[in-house]
Amino acid sequence: MRVPTEQRVPAERRAVLAGILTLAGAALVTGASPSPRPRDPWPGDSVTVRGEHSVVIGHRVPPSRLADLAARADRARRTVLEVWGPVRAVVLFPADDAEAAALAGAAPAAVAGLAALADAGRVIVLPSGYARLSGTGRDVVLAHELTHVATGATRGGRVPVWLSEGFADYVGYRDAGIATATAAAELAAEVREGRLPARLPGPADFAAGAPRRAQAYEEAWLACRYVAQRYGERALVRLYGSDAGGVPGLSPAEFTAGWRDHLRRELG
Repeated sequence: MRVPTEQRVPAERRAVLAGILTLAGAALVTGASPSPRPRDPWPGDSVTVRGEHSVVIGHRVPPSRLADLAARADRARRTVLEVWGPVRAVVLFPADDAEAAALAGAAPAAVAGLAALADAGRVIVLPSGYARLSGTGRDVVLAHELTHVATGATRGGRVPVWLSEGFADYVGYRDAGIATATAAAELAAEVREGRLPARLPGPADFAAGAPRRAQAYEEAWLACRYVAQRYGERALVRLYGSDAGGVPGLSPAEFTAGWRDHLRRELG
């Protein structure tokens, strides 16, 4: 069945976010807090738009586009606040992708295809990838990235990759109104064929060129959804904050078995 454009968010989002881990050493946040007054990377040649609780700085970007981004950043911030806690929503909208890569300190090839990335307490928009997203997709992306800002992203490597990315997706999709089987289309196809993952995805499963990278993100997201639905959203937040990578009281095997049953129920 052809999926309406507005509902093709998950595939679009995966296409533009899947490469985010290639920036783990250079561009993902490391827990740094933004300064009280966000630094303007283009002094004298930028436009700043302030939302209710967000600041968007654009370089050669129409003010109307920045105002729309500020409104979305405010909504994303509210979602992050409800789940995790306060986050300062500072978003940079460069003139082009090359400028975005330079801001992130990354090679252009490392950010190719992304829509946005989290970097040192701010979100940097990749103009070409962001433009390809529907409105709902942009909301998902901003909530995902602001979650990385709020949590310190990979927390110095203490949090398993599946938990870091799955938690950000949990927040991103939380209020999006997208059906689970649509958001996890690739994984759903496998589950319907009777193929369930045997384990939680590891770092290699998220790497560029990994054959099941889309499924890895979906598996991670649904692992976090499983925790939230079975034990409560606060339990998921405590799990992330504990750096444990597992639910207290459950062995890794028990957690994996429960997650696999959850996949079967949600996607089978």
